[in-house]
Amino acid sequence: MNILVTGGAGFIGSHLVNTYIEAGHHVVVIDNLSSGELRFLNPRAKFYKMDILDHKVYDVLKNEGIDTINHHAAQVSVSGSIADPIYDANSNIVGTLQLLQNAVSLRVEKFIFASTGGGMYGEQKFFPAGEDHPCQPLSPYGVSKLSAENYLGLFNEKYGLSTTVLRYSNVFGPHQNPHGEAGVVAIFCEKLVKDQQPVICGDGKQTRDFISVRDVAQANLIALDHTCTGTYNVGTGIETSVNSLSECLLGVAGKKISAMHGLARNGEQRRSVLDYKKFHEGFGWKPEITLEQGLVETYDFFQNQTT
Repeated sequence: MNILVTGGAGFIGSHLVNTYIEAGHHVVVIDNLSSGELRFLNPRAKFYKMDILDHKVYDVLKNEGIDTINHHAAQVSVSGSIADPIYDANSNIVGTLQLLQNAVSLRVEKFIFASTGGGMYGEQKFFPAGEDHPCQPLSPYGVSKLSAENYLGLFNEKYGLSTTVLRYSNVFGPHQNPHGEAGVVAIFCEKLVKDQQPVICGDGKQTRDFISVRDVAQANLIALDHTCTGTYNVGTGIETSVNSLSECLLGVAGKKISAMHGLARNGEQRRSVLDYKKFHEGFGWKPEITLEQGLVETYDFFQNQTT
C-alpha cells in the first residue's frame, strides 16, 4: 500500500511509520514538526514538512498515489484546547475534514483516525468503558475528536470511504515528549534519569489504562484491513493508579527516590479504563506488552537520551 501518515514524526506516528515500513508498505509522512522530531523518522519514509491545513496536501496525495490515510496529526493538549478552542477546532476538526474531502476527491480507499478513549468518555459510568459508553467529553479537545469521528461516519455513509476510528487509552513508550502536557510515564522517566523526585498530582489514586505504543502500532497495522471499519477501543482493560505506576517505575529504574505529592489538577478524570473486547473479537488484536515491559523499554530510551 501507499500510506500517508500525518504526524509521522511524532511520538505515536513515528512508531506507526516503522511498523508499516517493516510490513512492506510505502510510507509518506506529512508533519509540520510543531511537536514531531526528524530524528525519530524512519529514513525510508518520504517526508514533507507541511501542515495538514495546507492546500498542497492534495497535491501530495495525488502525486504519491496514496490509497490509505492514517491521520495522527492533531492538537493534543487538553489545557491548550481550553485556552484556545478555536485553534483546537481548526486543527482537529477543519484539518480532518479537509483530509476527508481530499480522500474522497482522489478516491483514497481507507482512512484511519486516531481518537481518544479517556477524552471521549469523560467521567465513566461503568468500567471498563466499551465503545457503547456515552460520549461526554469534558474539554474542547474531546469535543473536537468527537466531531471528527462524526465526520468520518458521515463520509463512510455518504461516500463509501472505508473509515476506522481507534480510541486510545493512555499511550506511553519511547519517543514520547516529557515536556508540555505529556504523559505521566514520560514525565516520571525524565525526572528519574536526572535523579530528581517525581511529583504525583493529588493523592495518586486516580487510575489510567496504560498501553504500550508498540501495541498501538500493531492495532494500526490491523486497521489497514479493508474489512476493519467502525470504532474500536485500543487499551488494556487494566486500571493502574498513578501511585502504583510510580512504584513500578521506581523499581524499574532501581532508584531509591520516593515520589512526592503535589496539588491535584483541576478537572482531572478520576478513573479511566477501556474495554478492547470488540477489537479482539473482530480482528484478534490484544495488548501483548505488559506494563513492566513497557516501562523498561521507555526508561531505557530516556536513559539513552542522556548518555
